[in-house]
Amino acid sequence: MILKLIQNVFLGLLLLLQMQAMAQSSSFSTYMNPVIPGAHADATLTKIGKDFYTTGSSFSPTPKIYHSTDLVHWEVIAQPVSATWPLYGKGKGDGCWGGHLVYYNNKYWDFFGHWGTMYFTTANQPEGPWSTPVAMKCPAAVPGLGMDNSIFIDDDGLWYLLVKNGQENNWILQLGSDGQPKGNILDLRWINPAPTYPFVWAEGPTMWKYKGYYYYTFALHAGGGQKVFRSKQLVADQAAWENLGDFFNEADPKKNQALFTGPNHCSPVIMLDDSTSWVISHSYMFANGGEWQGTGRQGLLSRVRYNAAGKPVADYPINESRTAPRLPSSGIPWMVPHADFFNTTKLNPEWSVLGYAAQLPWSLSARPGWLRLSPKNQHNTIIKPDAEHNYTLITRLDFAPKASTDEAGIRIMTGLQTLSACVFSTANAAGEPTIKFSFNTTSYEVPNTSGNIVWLKLSRYNHVLSGFYSTNGFDWVQVGNTIDVKSMDVEQAEQNAWTGNYQGLYVKGLAADFDLYVYRDAYTSILAECPANQWGTTRSVPGSGTIVLDQIHTNDWALYAGVEFGDADYPVKAVSFEANASSLSSTGVIEVWLDSLQTGRKIAECPITSTGSLTTYKNF
Repeated sequence: MILKLIQNVFLGLLLLLQMQAMAQSSSFSTYMNPVIPGAHADATLTKIGKDFYTTGSSFSPTPKIYHSTDLVHWEVIAQPVSATWPLYGKGKGDGCWGGHLVYYNNKYWDFFGHWGTMYFTTANQPEGPWSTPVAMKCPAAVPGLGMDNSIFIDDDGLWYLLVKNGQENNWILQLGSDGQPKGNILDLRWINPAPTYPFVWAEGPTMWKYKGYYYYTFALHAGGGQKVFRSKQLVADQAAWENLGDFFNEADPKKNQALFTGPNHCSPVIMLDDSTSWVISHSYMFANGGEWQGTGRQGLLSRVRYNAAGKPVADYPINESRTAPRLPSSGIPWMVPHADFFNTTKLNPEWSVLGYAAQLPWSLSARPGWLRLSPKNQHNTIIKPDAEHNYTLITRLDFAPKASTDEAGIRIMTGLQTLSACVFSTANAAGEPTIKFSFNTTSYEVPNTSGNIVWLKLSRYNHVLSGFYSTNGFDWVQVGNTIDVKSMDVEQAEQNAWTGNYQGLYVKGLAADFDLYVYRDAYTSILAECPANQWGTTRSVPGSGTIVLDQIHTNDWALYAGVEFGDADYPVKAVSFEANASSLSSTGVIEVWLDSLQTGRKIAECPITSTGSLTTYKNF
């Protein structure tokens, strides 16, 4: 079957919801990058038993610990540092730099940097609770502990902090059982000496061991380049270390067409029981003139292979499906923002706040089943990474604005917090209830005919946003016209505060209650061109200029993650599926599955007949 599909209305081709699926299926045997969409800079990776954990730099947003059982599907399980930590800071580059979770001495440790000082927190389980951060003491011989550091645990049980502080200062410090530097100090300043700085910054060092060799790798800078050295002995002597050159397969012929063209800041390489090796790195989406660079440095998974000489070579993150690790998924869904109905006593750790907050701006107990968000100094928002190019955000809120300075609604914003797109409830200059949709200098408003309780919707179709409101969550009224927000999605000044763009809920002036947050609504069109994962399809632009999901044949599939079908708070039910497609075959069928092919549940079939031409599209 040859099928072209423009968009899936209501459900999508293949949907992944959280259902138990312990064995691999055809839709779990391959993956596409990024596996952690959105800002996941300076990634680390740790294998503890059958579980995997990754952390990294969060900067101003609260840091997160991600957990996986298959290295492809990730979930946020904890925040090792609270925004209430007094030293967290309020600046746009404050917060946590780097981050590495390890298991040592029968407890979990998370090490991170904060403005040149290293800290650690500890917990009895990775979900927490986590202790108050403890500052690490810098030995007199070392000019500061820096940031973007990592931990290495040797076969003999000794553990070490890999230090980077400034361009020329690379060090390795042995740690004592209390997590403080104690013992050997290895001076590796020969790696990147002044004044030439041959490896630019030689930053974000990590290390692992393979067949008796110590492998030491580092990034040239934040946006690309990764080198690797190795030694038979863990010593400071330059003569003992061999420069193996590039870590990634820079000779991949498809490199120049890749969406992610600067993978670096790698985690330590981990080996599975089947002897395959894997690494997580980050990269901006530099392709197409950096039109999506504002989304930040995203989390990429690559397999690592050692050549005959023992050099590790990581797969370049090209735009193709890769064979996934042969590991169980355990029902963890694809890592996109997920719907939240605020029916728990603790806020899901997917949500972050920005910077130090003496008192957290939210409450789940003030009105059970609702999130109360209050403006507390600068803290008036909860956020999740904004990375995908198509979604529909929905919320229902209870808000009584008194003035035009009172706002509550949905917001997408840059890491710098200088640009934001919002659909929100407010009042006009006369104090009358109003719904507004705005970005930069463009603003639309309509009278709020719903009252204090109102539904809001913000839809993204690539760089174009649309704002809506509703009295019942079914019948939507568009607020003004669409708005192009490409200026927010491209590269931002000051590296976008070293992070990426975010989406979430916010208030100004007065507190508001939010009943739910939907990330991808099943009842709003889903662009077929934007799957989170796929097999066998391509994304192309035919003569019409419309981007389509192309070259679809028998048993090809595409996955759209985070789709919400309904809940007690969002009482809707799917009764049909519709696709807009073209085909030369009259025997095609689109199957719609929840979770995974074979192990999931098929909920719909959509027969596709010939449209007479691949440039003629019809609704089926």
